[in-house]
Amino acid sequence: MNAREQYMPSAGTSAHIQKDGDTWTLVLVRELRHSPEAVWQALTDPAQLHEWAPFDADRNLGRAGVKAHLTTVGAPAPHVTETTVTRADAPRLLEYRWGGNDMRWELEPAEGGTRLTLWASIDRRFIAMGAAGWHLCLDVLDHLLSHDPIGRIAGMDAMKVEGWQRLNTEYSKQFGVEAPAWPPKPAS
Repeated sequence: MNAREQYMPSAGTSAHIQKDGDTWTLVLVRELRHSPEAVWQALTDPAQLHEWAPFDADRNLGRAGVKAHLTTVGAPAPHVTETTVTRADAPRLLEYRWGGNDMRWELEPAEGGTRLTLWASIDRRFIAMGAAGWHLCLDVLDHLLSHDPIGRIAGMDAMKVEGWQRLNTEYSKQFGVEAPAWPPKPAS
């Protein structure tokens, strides 16, 4: 059995939401056993993003002002958005927009590695699903940086992983939102 087949996501913890009017922001915190510099490279280098992130980037995202195309992985139809990196303070802070949503990554040195905090604006209807998806991506990132890659899990493939529905339900309860039925029920 390979590492991917053995993979089971951890419990949905260290996440909360912030609400500002109609704007909902997912805040996920993850302790990683890797240096801020190694995590920064994984957040900005297109080759490393390709191994764990839910999008591919056509340029390195590690410098403010960089314009890049981000291609969503696993979307039903090709979905490419242009972004401009608005802040890049290596290896501490990275900000840009993806698919019309603000993304902010903060890296803090922590005992034995890095405390990674992701702020991502997400439509309220999909915030638990987004949390579950990012949870899987960050698990994959941790495996990648530990030289034990399990392969990218994103888009529709994420929803097929054993444990994804459990995460979606856990995050729905944490955030006080109704878990969307998945897969959606056909219209009658």
